Amino acid sequence: MPQPPRLNAVALISPQNHPILIRTFQKGDELKYHYVAHTSLDVIEERTSGKAKPTECYLGLLYVMDDVAAYGYITPLKVKMVVALALTDSVVRDADVIMIFKALHMSFYQAVSNPFLKLDGVSECTADYSPYQAVGSTKWKRLRRMVDEIHRALGASAP
Repeated sequence: MPQPPRLNAVALISPQNHPILIRTFQKGDELKYHYVAHTSLDVIEERTSGKAKPTECYLGLLYVMDDVAAYGYITPLKVKMVVALALTDSVVRDADVIMIFKALHMSFYQAVSNPFLKLDGVSECTADYSPYQAVGSTKWKRLRRMVDEIHRALGASAP
């Protein structure tokens, strides 16, 4: 039985390229995964800037850096998702990565669909305000909890 992919980090990025959530599961590597998320934006922009409208949300393997493989996904509302998986000797199937992204997309959808989530407070300090800018705020507590649950589900399925 193939080993499931090991999730190192998850990043959700707004259509204006502001981070919504960057969740790392490796202690001490937070800055590394912020870098992975931001460098992935260049590759995502390159793949989606073509003349034809992309019909597929899954962007596939974006790049490999040291011991991490970055995969990308873009929702119909242009929210970008980046998953950093640990490089191992086992083969990572696209179906497994797509399953992770679908779970993340559904978690994000459920978090945004919360009628008590206030995203419309205008910040006075930024000119290009995005409602998704509150990275790490308590507004996204439910989303962080769902991302942690996805990470636990992947880890629990390991033999």
